[in-house]
Amino acid sequence: MVKNIFLKNNKFFFSIIVITVLILDQITKVIVRQINPHIDWGILKIQLIQNSGAGFGILQGKSFWLALISLIVIIAIIYNYKNIPKNHFAQTFFALFLGGAIGNFIDRIFFGQVTDFINFTFWPAFNIADTALTISVIGLMIYYIKEK
Repeated sequence: MVKNIFLKNNKFFFSIIVITVLILDQITKVIVRQINPHIDWGILKIQLIQNSGAGFGILQGKSFWLALISLIVIIAIIYNYKNIPKNHFAQTFFALFLGGAIGNFIDRIFFGQVTDFINFTFWPAFNIADTALTISVIGLMIYYIKEK
C-alpha cells in the first residue's frame, strides 16, 4: 500500500526526495560547522571549508548574486513543476536538483557562504547539496538525450 502511494503520487515522491536531500545536507553541514573535523584519509579529507563562490571556487565573494540566482531557479522549478515529466527518472533528477539548490541557498542566506567538507585532493571541496546537483544534472542530460 505505501509503495503504491509512493509510486503513484509524483508530488509525494518528488517532495520526499527534496526533503531528504535538504535534511541530509543541512545536518551534515551543522555537524561539520560544530566539530570542525580534520580527517585525512590520503586522497579524501573531511574538513570545514567555507566557499563564498560557486562550484570550483569561481565567483568568490558573489554570495548575494548567487543566492538571488538560486532563488530564481528554486521558484522556477516549483512554479513549473506541472511541466516536469511525470516518470520517476525525471521526477528524481529534478527533485535532487531542487533539494541541492535549496540546501546551498540556505547557506548563502544564513551564513553568506556555502559550507563544503568533502575534499578529494584532486577535486574542489563539495557537500551533499553539490552532490545532489551534480547527479541531477548528469541524470537530466542522460534523460533528455534518451528522450530525443
